[in-house]
Amino acid sequence: MKLSNRITIVFVLIIIFVTSAFSMDEKIYSIYVATDGNDAWSGFYPVVNTARNDGPLATIEAARDKIRRIKASGDFSGRINVWIRGGRYQISKPIVFTSEDSGPITYTNFPGEKPILDCGKKITGWRKITINGIDAWATEIPEVKQGRWYFRDFFVNDKRKRRTVLPEKGFFKIKDVSEKATGLFDGSYSFFCNKGDIKKWKNLDDIEIVIFHKWIEERMPISQFNEKTGLVVSSRKTVMALAKNTRYRVENVFEELKNPGEWYLDRQQGILYYVPEKDETIESSEFYAPVITQAIRLEGNPEKNQIVDNLTFKGITIEHTDWVQPEDQMASCAQAAHKIPGIVFMKGCRNCKIQECEIKHCGWYGIEISDGCTNINVDNNHIWDLGAGGIKINGGDVNSPSYNHTGLITISNNHIHDCGNVFYSAVGILSMHASNNKFLKNHIHDLYYSGISCGWVWGYSENVSKNNIIEDNFIHDVGKSLLSDMGGIYTLGVQPGTVIRGNVIFRISKSEYGAWCIYLDEGSSHIIVENNLCAFTNSQIFHQHYGRENIIRNNIFAFGEEGIVAFSKNENHNSFTLERNILLTKGKPFFVTGYGVEGIVGFSSDLNILWDTSGKELCWGFINRKNKSISLKQAQELGYDTHSIFVDPGFIDPENLDFRIKSEAEVKLIGFKPFIMKSFSEEKHGK
Repeated sequence: MKLSNRITIVFVLIIIFVTSAFSMDEKIYSIYVATDGNDAWSGFYPVVNTARNDGPLATIEAARDKIRRIKASGDFSGRINVWIRGGRYQISKPIVFTSEDSGPITYTNFPGEKPILDCGKKITGWRKITINGIDAWATEIPEVKQGRWYFRDFFVNDKRKRRTVLPEKGFFKIKDVSEKATGLFDGSYSFFCNKGDIKKWKNLDDIEIVIFHKWIEERMPISQFNEKTGLVVSSRKTVMALAKNTRYRVENVFEELKNPGEWYLDRQQGILYYVPEKDETIESSEFYAPVITQAIRLEGNPEKNQIVDNLTFKGITIEHTDWVQPEDQMASCAQAAHKIPGIVFMKGCRNCKIQECEIKHCGWYGIEISDGCTNINVDNNHIWDLGAGGIKINGGDVNSPSYNHTGLITISNNHIHDCGNVFYSAVGILSMHASNNKFLKNHIHDLYYSGISCGWVWGYSENVSKNNIIEDNFIHDVGKSLLSDMGGIYTLGVQPGTVIRGNVIFRISKSEYGAWCIYLDEGSSHIIVENNLCAFTNSQIFHQHYGRENIIRNNIFAFGEEGIVAFSKNENHNSFTLERNILLTKGKPFFVTGYGVEGIVGFSSDLNILWDTSGKELCWGFINRKNKSISLKQAQELGYDTHSIFVDPGFIDPENLDFRIKSEAEVKLIGFKPFIMKSFSEEKHGK
């Protein structure tokens, strides 16, 4: 036996001994998987033996099936660790676990090694060509020509490459609509384009129109095009009404393949084209295309009480999954790309964990926790470069049976970024129908819609989403001026017990309207918002649409380009109480109303510090959409901010995100309790 093999075995035995010592009487079994393994072997050894007739298994499926046999024999009691050695494991279908695969079982990386579940295929056979007048590369893929394979994503040297996009900058605008809409959600299959924006291109069936509405995108595959009239017809109906001047882009046009980093797949000819980046060579580059859309499925059946219990996945990388649109033939989802599934999917699961994994270069949401899941922990994962969002939670609603309800989920210490590359309206963490969850210490940045979204009932109807804690998250560079009506943290519906606390949120930017750090949207009620640092939006900082009895206290809200606090749709009750906050502006009003609101009613505000760094005369607020201003004195006469003070709170350098306080004397005048704040490094705040 080689010395390296002996060392490896000794190292593993030490790990097992130490683990057993801490587990007292619990017996621990070890099974090994390796790229040079064989599914006919025992799997009880981490390396191939010298006779080459035993050693690790070759696939995770084989390890799963071996555990099933062990459990069926009646010899199983204790914990099983499946140690997955480093290397690339090609998978051509999702790995499925059911209730019979319950643990305690951990599928984990071998110490110090990195196993990769590759859901794609390596592309080879490249040759240099000239196409559209520029130097490019091409390769033939017979499976594509035969109709057995088609992919919508492509990766070169560990980077996502984009299909051709028109226009290269900005947007086209719809010239007119073929049928007039009567409501916001009166969708359509067609519209008229301006002359020259769309042409009778090759392979028109593979071209997609990407529509940008207020808070969603729509993907409309072209089914018909009349070049003479400009009528564009899609096989998918839009969710939202199309209108004149609605923005759109055109993707996947072969004739426009010319820019470095762009690619095109000709499915009729079975040829993949790629325009290389400046520093890329055929010889030194690696090319991957996705084969499947999901990697791992935990499929319990809560209705029959068949639960997947006590499974852990740790230290595993998943990459190269594809994307397709939902099968309901709509061009989009109404909000948050909520119908887009997860690459890792859970249903009917209990006491399961996903820890220290990496999910990257994939087409859908990273992780989906669905019906009937409880006590799930998603911790310390790196989730990035996805077509949709990071993590989605969606259990049964109030009308569903209790066995489908989902809750007690902890999402903590995850780094989620560069998402929404296909489905732009996707969310970093989306929690729809779920209760008693904790979203803690996640770092979320660089996506096109909301960072964290909690709740899925519009208005005051009964809602299972309650008692959720959103705490100590770091959210920045969200929106990127592409969509509208978003929040760093966004809520919907009545949510008693929900707390938004200790979060740092900044650089939220919209296209047309509405980019708030914290956004309590329709019906958001009984929510506590406290100890948050929120700064720098191109809208306001905080927005309460309609809701009731929310408490907004002890926060720092600073530097919204259109004001600090927005409120809309007055009702005959107290929507929120704003007290003991520090509101910092630079020449903009502190309060702004909307939706035709006249006057200032429906909320209370007092014991705040108000400070304008511009040196201008203080403008307390605008009280209607015509921007009629009201002074602090006038507001106090109406009963608002009667005990608030106009004073510099004494931050060290707030315009450069240093909100440390020089002296606590001023802030204590209103009862503000300073929370731990430090000067953020360039690396941390994303500059």
